[in-house]
Amino acid sequence: MKILSQIINGVKGGIVAALKGVADISGAITGAVKNVAVSTLKGIGDIGETTLEAVGGIVKGAIAGLSEIGTKMIGSIKGVVSGAIQGAVEAGGRRREATRGAIRQAIYSAKETGEDLGQIAVEAVHGAIDAAKSIGGNVVETTHDAVKAAIEATEEVSKGAVSVVKESLEKAIEGAKDILSEIK
Repeated sequence: MKILSQIINGVKGGIVAALKGVADISGAITGAVKNVAVSTLKGIGDIGETTLEAVGGIVKGAIAGLSEIGTKMIGSIKGVVSGAIQGAVEAGGRRREATRGAIRQAIYSAKETGEDLGQIAVEAVHGAIDAAKSIGGNVVETTHDAVKAAIEATEEVSKGAVSVVKESLEKAIEGAKDILSEIK
């Protein structure tokens, strides 16, 4: 748990340092999160088995850093998720675990901050898809993993919001309806 706390605090500080005073924060989020993720994760050694938790810490730290500089979660979560996944894979993590960890933490953080779970789920899944495209991953498989992770995390934080998240994903994510019918 101590290492996770160090990851969160380190990422928060790194994001604040990287983005404070930047004019186009939304355009810089993905790269900043990716760079901070790579340096953070390479610093902890072999992340293979801990990718899910480590990437969750990256996302939580990035959200905290962005909040500190006044950036709203809804406008930044796509870039945070994309950057966290790209950075984790570059640092030696597994794409599937990185996707699950990033999406799950996005949902947990949305619940903690009172954000719209449906909107955050959609933006987080878009971030995972962007990451897959950037790293040359399988977009269909990534979409499946991301949608499934969003639903699982929503079930954990708010059973009442599951139908809203499903509806949001079905409307905004190509193929989500088929994925959701598979995992019922």
